[in-house]
Amino acid sequence: MLMDLRREGVIDPHAGRALAGLLGVEAVAAGEPGGSLPPMWHWVQLLDEWRQDELGPDGHPLAGQPGPGRTRMFAGGRTRHLRPLRVGETAMRSSGVVASVDKTGRSGPLTFVTVRHEFRQGGELAITEEQDIVYQPPGVLPTTDGGLPMGEPRFVFDVDPVVLFRFSALTYNAHRIHYDHRFAAAEGYADLVVHGPLLIVLMAELFRRYGAGFGWTGIPISAAGARPRAAATDRGHGRARRGRGL
Repeated sequence: MLMDLRREGVIDPHAGRALAGLLGVEAVAAGEPGGSLPPMWHWVQLLDEWRQDELGPDGHPLAGQPGPGRTRMFAGGRTRHLRPLRVGETAMRSSGVVASVDKTGRSGPLTFVTVRHEFRQGGELAITEEQDIVYQPPGVLPTTDGGLPMGEPRFVFDVDPVVLFRFSALTYNAHRIHYDHRFAAAEGYADLVVHGPLLIVLMAELFRRYGAGFGWTGIPISAAGARPRAAATDRGHGRARRGRGL
């Protein structure tokens, strides 16, 4: 396994408060030094700082792309929390590509890339995560997901262009499908695309709100994005299953 990129820094209480503000919840411990991050809130910490000239026309970093002109989609991932990340203390994130597979689909050549991240704090492994990314030919019209039947418990989170813009800013994600209507339409989407990581944060938030006594330590959180949610005025409903797909 090649871990070729490292980011070291303090787990930032401002980022915790900012994400809490986006979700409309109290900042809880994530916004105070000495507190700990809720599950999946590490996505707003220790971010890559790409220069503008390192981004492609779609806003995604050129590094690691299998070829020019491919479109990119977050396809899912697997996360395991071993111990909470403590706010206000130094941590390190190591990242690297652990798999890259070329396939041929009905739409043409596809490349599936798996990136692994490891978060350490105080010399101890805190979080392991693998993210699956698919690169596909341009002009492939994605099929959007109309949503799944809602069970209990539930909460409803309204998603609009402002939410998508703020989450892009919080995660330093310049991918234009999340905030540029014309670009999203040119890529074949019916509307702006809801971030896959935002949907997973909402999944974790459902457990945090209603899963009193639920222990996250060592429990694998798995998400598979079979279809993108293209809905600037859609509602991102919180539904979650432990160790299953989203």
